Amino acid sequence: MTDALKRLSDEGVAIWLDDLSRKRITSGNLAELIDESHVVGVTTNPSIFQKAISNGDGYEQQLADLAARKVTVEEAIRMITTADVRDAADILRPVFDRTDGQDGRVSIEVDPRLAHNTAATVAEAKQLAWLVDRPNTLIKIPATKAGLPAITEVIGRGISVNVTLIFSLERYREVMDAYVSGLEKARSAGLDLSEIHSVASFFVSRVDTEIDKRLDGVGTDEAKALKGKSALANARLAYEAYEEVFSSDRWAALERLGANKQRPLWASTGVKDPAYKDTLYVDDLVAPNTVNTMPEATLEAAADHGQVTGDTVRGTYDESRRVLAAVAELGISYDDVVQLLEDEGVEKFEASWNDLLKSTEAELERLAPTEA
Repeated sequence: MTDALKRLSDEGVAIWLDDLSRKRITSGNLAELIDESHVVGVTTNPSIFQKAISNGDGYEQQLADLAARKVTVEEAIRMITTADVRDAADILRPVFDRTDGQDGRVSIEVDPRLAHNTAATVAEAKQLAWLVDRPNTLIKIPATKAGLPAITEVIGRGISVNVTLIFSLERYREVMDAYVSGLEKARSAGLDLSEIHSVASFFVSRVDTEIDKRLDGVGTDEAKALKGKSALANARLAYEAYEEVFSSDRWAALERLGANKQRPLWASTGVKDPAYKDTLYVDDLVAPNTVNTMPEATLEAAADHGQVTGDTVRGTYDESRRVLAAVAELGISYDDVVQLLEDEGVEKFEASWNDLLKSTEAELERLAPTEA
C-alpha cells in the first residue's frame, strides 16, 4: 500500500498530514500513519479545528472543566487546540529527533482575525509558542502584507514558522525575504540559527479552481485546453524561485552559520475537480527538499495508486511560464486571481474561527454547572 509513499519520501518529499483531531491522537491513528504511511508532520488550520471540535469526539471532559472555570470562549479554544497540538508534537517527537528538527513538526495558526495586524500577530505567535511549549511546533502566520514583517520579527526571536496562504510568485519571494531577514535578525541577537526552521505553504488546487472557472467563461477550445495546468505551473515556478533565493550569496552567509533553508510546502493538494486524477498535486510536484501536506483522502489515494516517477518539477520552468502566459493572453489576470484567493483564504479561515467560537460557546453554556 505505501510503496508509492516510500518512493515519494525517497525523492525528498516530506509527507505531512493536513488534519488533526483528539480522536486521531487518542485512537493511535496518528501514530499508525507515522509508522505505516511515512507521515512525518501535521498541519492544522482554523477549519480543521472547527470540524474536529464541532464533531465533539473526545472534547467533552475538557469543555466541562473549562465551563466550570468560567473561562472565556477564546481561552477555551486556545486551551483545547494547544492541547491537541502538544499531544501530536509528543507523538511526532521521535521523528523530530531523527531528522535533526527538520520534520516531526506540528503547525498551529495564529487567530485569523489578526491577519492584517502585524503587532497582534507577533504577540499571538509568542503566546502560542509559549502555550504549546514544544520545540517541534511551527507557528502559522498568513502571508498577508501585514504578515510579512511579523514573520521577520517572529523568526528573529527564534520561533519557527509555517508561512501560510501563499498564492502568488511575487508574494512568495517576499516571504522568503522575510524569512532570511528574520534569520539575520536572529544572528544579530546571538541565536543559534540551526534551531530555527520554516516552511512556506504555497497553495495549489485553489489556483486551478479559480482559473479554470475563468477559462470556462472564455469558452474557446484554446481556453479549455489550458484547464488543470495553471496550479502546477504556478507551484513549479515557485520552486524555481526557491532554488534561486537559496543559492544566493546572501543565503550562503547564513548557511555557513547553520541556517536551514525554508522548504516549499505544497498546500491545498486535495483535487477539487473530479475530472482530474486525485493524486495530481502529489505526483506532479515531486522535488527535493519539499513538503506535501495532504488531507487523509489524498494520502490514501497517493498510497494506493500514486505514480511517483522521480523529479517532476525541475526542467518544467519554461513550459510553466508558457502556460501562465497563455492564460494571460486570454484576458485572465494573474494578479487579480492571486489577490482574490488570498482575500478569500483569510475570509474562509475567519469564518471557520467564528463558527468555532459560536459552537464552543454553546457547548460551554450547555456544560456550565448549575449555580447552587
